[in-house]
Amino acid sequence: MSPRAAHDTTARIQDLEAREYEHVIQSYARLPVEFVRAKGSSLWDEQGNKYLDFLCGISVTNIGHCHPRVVAAVRKQVGRLMHVSNLFYTEPAVLLAQRLAESSLKGRVFFCNSGAEATEAAIKLARKARMGGEIVTVRGAFHGRSYGALSATHEESKQAPFAPLVPGFRAVDPTPGALKQAVGPKTAAVLLEPIQGESGVHVLSNELLHAARAACDEHNAALIFDEVQCGMGRTGTLWAYEQVGVEPDALTTAKALGGGLPIGALVTAPILADVLETGDHGSTFAGGPVACAAALEALEITRDPHLLARVTEAGHRLLDGLEHLPHVTSVRGRGLMLACELEISAPEVVHRALLEQRLVVNATGPTTLRLLPPLIVTDAEIDEAVGRLERALEG
Repeated sequence: MSPRAAHDTTARIQDLEAREYEHVIQSYARLPVEFVRAKGSSLWDEQGNKYLDFLCGISVTNIGHCHPRVVAAVRKQVGRLMHVSNLFYTEPAVLLAQRLAESSLKGRVFFCNSGAEATEAAIKLARKARMGGEIVTVRGAFHGRSYGALSATHEESKQAPFAPLVPGFRAVDPTPGALKQAVGPKTAAVLLEPIQGESGVHVLSNELLHAARAACDEHNAALIFDEVQCGMGRTGTLWAYEQVGVEPDALTTAKALGGGLPIGALVTAPILADVLETGDHGSTFAGGPVACAAALEALEITRDPHLLARVTEAGHRLLDGLEHLPHVTSVRGRGLMLACELEISAPEVVHRALLEQRLVVNATGPTTLRLLPPLIVTDAEIDEAVGRLERALEG
């Protein structure tokens, strides 16, 4: 980049930072890059510099940026009908509900706009099914930032500023014994991420998930899986639960469901399909035709067995590459949902990777680096990302 271009970029970023500081509530810590275009695994900034995206908007653009089938579906739908409310039928919402149910728990679907909203719907579902009751979660989980979802996210730094929270939530250590002891006659549900994303990609053990299923069966409680981040093909199957032999009574999904547009859903098994009735829950924009049209295409693309098999293969290649990098002490995860533990500062590595190597990753903690590349990533892109990350680690 020429000195003039670098100066122009710096000036533009400084202008955006100043205006954002004045007009936008400061709840995000942004990195100093403005992205203006995207395709596949790539992003471009306002100067035309190309970046390799191994974060996917935090597991949102799983099938790549601006997938042509999703773009075509959105363009077609947005020119015909954008919104009519849930007082009427629209075909995209009904078709999407059918395909989601058929591809998972065979019950019914409630649409919303985000993962946190899907968590709220799941909590209401469980509480109504048991006429109240406690929600059991495990430590290290993240279920969202709205009040019910935050109450299920037992992290002091996130909860303390907003107390008092919604009562009736109990967090235990993520062990089979602790979970079994916590579930009893007054338990409405156990809510779990099969793979905890925001705390640093921690895979819950198969033993824990089986123990949760058994405890819920024993006490007539609902087992709910939060697959907002680990679902939609991220681990090599459409849903993460498919790999562990444990089927929940409900699951939540969002993020990648819309192929880049905001949509979430609560999906139930038949046993919970009739719990929520007319007037029990709702959302103005939920299940809108444009978002559902995008999600129909994204779901169909993601369900492709060849793509899902490729996720497993690509995940092994990426994991192997990461394990041989300097300053990496361990790598964990499943499929293309991976994290590295570093012996140096992860936020500093993220900053260097972005600004010097044009690689997009993120840190979930002081020494934890998270990688969520698109499911369509190529071997060449994986090797290139590992090389760029190596240079960023060497600093």
